Amino acid sequence: MDILDLFYKGGPAMWPLLVLSILSLSVIFERLWFWLRILTQEKQIVDRILDAAQDNWQVAADIARQASHQPVGRFLYAPLRFPKTDAETFRLALEATAEDELAGMRRGEKLLEAVIALAPLLGLLGTVLGLIRALRSIRIGDLGTESTAGVTTGIGESLIATATGLIVAIISLAFYRLFQSFVVNQVKVFRKAGNEMELLYRQSPPDFSNMTSAIVHENFTPPRKPGKTRFPEPPEPPNTPN
Repeated sequence: MDILDLFYKGGPAMWPLLVLSILSLSVIFERLWFWLRILTQEKQIVDRILDAAQDNWQVAADIARQASHQPVGRFLYAPLRFPKTDAETFRLALEATAEDELAGMRRGEKLLEAVIALAPLLGLLGTVLGLIRALRSIRIGDLGTESTAGVTTGIGESLIATATGLIVAIISLAFYRLFQSFVVNQVKVFRKAGNEMELLYRQSPPDFSNMTSAIVHENFTPPRKPGKTRFPEPPEPPNTPN
């Protein structure tokens, strides 16, 4: 049977189901591309930053800044972008950035939740409307005759909406659970990488002497030339007669 024919036979509930399916597929494809880019580069970025932090914190900060297009890169760069931090500030920067990045990874979940809840209900509504339309055409005198065959066909066609709603909800639920598992795994990755970074910081804190001297040199104001002082020279006292 043609798909368009099935769509029209499903009744008016098929139109909102079509909208929900388009929204769901758009979120699924966008999230799949998002997670594909993360999972293929994440481990390499973490290993490079942690290996560099063992020898040179400035190199580790440069690598993390270059990897800021990835969530884990922004996460590890958060405490390194400050000119000077203590252990408590280092940990707070990691925790605050982790919350923001994990919240961004959950983007689209609310839409999938809405599709999962609405699609079966819309399918059921389409079936009920189809049953009402089919049963309304039954007449008492036609019971037991061949004229009621069209009624059974109408009842069967009304179930198309329910089947469509269940298919949309099942596909959305499968990918929703998949994306949730990715987020849970990211929590573990962030926790492990953050703990290792903080441990390295406590063992060998960064040397900020060069950075401090650069800042002092940048903010240093050269002495003014003679005769161009900011305030005028005080007047000489008048000569008093002896």
